[in-house]
Amino acid sequence: MSLSKHNIITPIADSEDFFIVNPLSKSADIISANEVKMLKNKLDPQGEFTQRGYLVDEEKEKKAFKLAYLDFTEKREADETQLFFVPNYSCNFACSYCYQEGYNPIQKVVTTEVVDAFFNYINTEFAGRRKYITVFGGEPLLPGENQRNMLTYFISRANDTKLDLAFVTNGFTLASYVDLLKTASIREVQVTLDGTQEVHDGRRYLKGKQPTFLKIVEGIDACLAAGININLRMVIDKENIENLAGLSRFAIDKGWTASPYFKTQIGRNYELHFCNSTPEKLFDRATLYQHLYELLKVHPYIAEFYKPAFSIAKYISEHEELPMALFDSCPACKTEWAFDFTGTIYSCTATVGNKGDELGTFYPEITKNETAIESWQNRDITTIPECKSCSVALACGGGCASVAKNKNGHPNSPDCRPVKELLSLGAAYYLKD
Repeated sequence: MSLSKHNIITPIADSEDFFIVNPLSKSADIISANEVKMLKNKLDPQGEFTQRGYLVDEEKEKKAFKLAYLDFTEKREADETQLFFVPNYSCNFACSYCYQEGYNPIQKVVTTEVVDAFFNYINTEFAGRRKYITVFGGEPLLPGENQRNMLTYFISRANDTKLDLAFVTNGFTLASYVDLLKTASIREVQVTLDGTQEVHDGRRYLKGKQPTFLKIVEGIDACLAAGININLRMVIDKENIENLAGLSRFAIDKGWTASPYFKTQIGRNYELHFCNSTPEKLFDRATLYQHLYELLKVHPYIAEFYKPAFSIAKYISEHEELPMALFDSCPACKTEWAFDFTGTIYSCTATVGNKGDELGTFYPEITKNETAIESWQNRDITTIPECKSCSVALACGGGCASVAKNKNGHPNSPDCRPVKELLSLGAAYYLKD
């Protein structure tokens, strides 16, 4: 018997024990330091290591890997596709860390012809696929009659084709758009608050530096009252992470966290193509989650507002089983595509609008760069050389292809995730007791 290539063993934070996970055999256990030694020496007197898939026959494991890969790709083919549409790159905010500020401004206005071409394209290209549309920006809910008229037409086309919509907005004008949103089938509205009023207003302000917090809160309240799902996002870096406790308390006191229409996510402020924040303000992923772990210990009520995933630790805790092995964590050109008002096609939200990442056009004519599209579609841990021998690959999935492309010049390279570090924290937080 051999050690499985997919064993992930990490010391549990604040403990002398270890957490072992095998995404292929779908096993996870808390074991002692002595048991780690026994496993590494391939000692299995009770047969438990073999039963759990930590000690394996190599040929049988190779076959299990191939079958799991087929299951993964088959499921992905049946998954719902998220189609992003950007009606404009302009924005009424001047956030201190905006990454799109580095893009070249496009002096065009979306037209009904482009909207029609978009719906014609997706209804043909993705015929028979489950799908929905997320309206992205820039800021899609800009004030003004022209923007409202455009969105009214866009919603009418989505309703005609019975497609759900989601919106990603800064939330400043959200309250004034609730009546229009109620005419659509809305999955959710993602809104960003970066902390309590003083902290948020010091980071996310209008172009004239005017504050935005109270208007966003008004919009969130209006959506929740109307039964529209809110996905509240907090973008975190070293300047505002300590305010997570304050925002959590604010949301709890507002009654948001008790609403069935409310959920949250944490966004890590990081360098994508461009970022206004200086590097010393940014967290790497492992350090961010270490801070979140420490904050949860001091302020346990944060968990009512937000529970970190800590890789797959939260999933294991909530489902009492492991998720499907992750052969690919990048949805670009598979279950995610992005389109903008110029008629251009991109792979995902991380590339949309970025010069050099264009994959084709849907207006005024349909064109496709098949070679570039295939480079995104063919990327997974079986094609990335560094992933083939990595023990955490089935929990990492190769990371973000856009980030990998920025770092390495091509998408078929890894964006490594600190899986062991996150599982160490997650086992301590969710599973140790």
